[in-house]
Amino acid sequence: MNRLLILFFIIIPVIGLNAQEKEKMVWNNHQCAVALTYDDGLNVHLDKVIPVLDSLEFRGTFYLPGNSAALDKRLDEWRAAANRGHELGNHTLFHPCAGKSMGREWVPPDYDLDDYTIGRMVDEIRMANLLLKAVDGKTRRTFAYTCGENAIGDSVFTGLIRDDFVGARGVFPRLENIASVDIFDIGSFMIQDKTGEDLIKLVTQAKETGRLLVFLFHGVGGEHNINIDLEEHNKLLFYLKENERDIWIAPLAEIAEYIRNHEIPAQQ
Repeated sequence: MNRLLILFFIIIPVIGLNAQEKEKMVWNNHQCAVALTYDDGLNVHLDKVIPVLDSLEFRGTFYLPGNSAALDKRLDEWRAAANRGHELGNHTLFHPCAGKSMGREWVPPDYDLDDYTIGRMVDEIRMANLLLKAVDGKTRRTFAYTCGENAIGDSVFTGLIRDDFVGARGVFPRLENIASVDIFDIGSFMIQDKTGEDLIKLVTQAKETGRLLVFLFHGVGGEHNINIDLEEHNKLLFYLKENERDIWIAPLAEIAEYIRNHEIPAQQ
């Protein structure tokens, strides 16, 4: 009898632990998910970021404005990156942002969102989709709100583009729960002048809580005033590689599709 009791107290905690661990593995059988996203279609993305991602067999999401100089001059390289599994995300045709109302003197008057209509914004987003389809041949991708803005004045345009994308990335810094995430306002952490250790801490938090973590990069080793040192950026990538058994690293479109198809287990 004593031996049976001993076995009972050994086996029951193990069964409970396995169940708890199983509940955490909601991200494609991983503890958490990480999306590496890069905005504005920069040369450094092709020259410095994509080569290291490819070397580690990672795929990122690159949000390209239609008027990106690097898209115009290096279109074949972007097409090749898409063929290797990187997502070319929609970042509008001309990257409009609210200018006058937000005191942003750097916003060109022609692309001041304050002077847009909802119809113009939606038309330009859809035209950007056609442009990207001509580059990569794909019809399923995500959208990134320029300057994080999903409205013109009091008029929100998110509902008008839901059929055009599998999801959309915002700029509010939060880790996302698969059961409650709004896939048309996915939170992200904009990275500027951070260390690799800072980024790894965010990944650790995502692992501990079983959440989705989206990184938002602009310049990597230069070319943008929102920038991170290339070496610090790569520290994150090497950490992700060392821990990819626990972390699902994928383009945001793939993660958004997974969220759409994920069935929330019924509560016991």
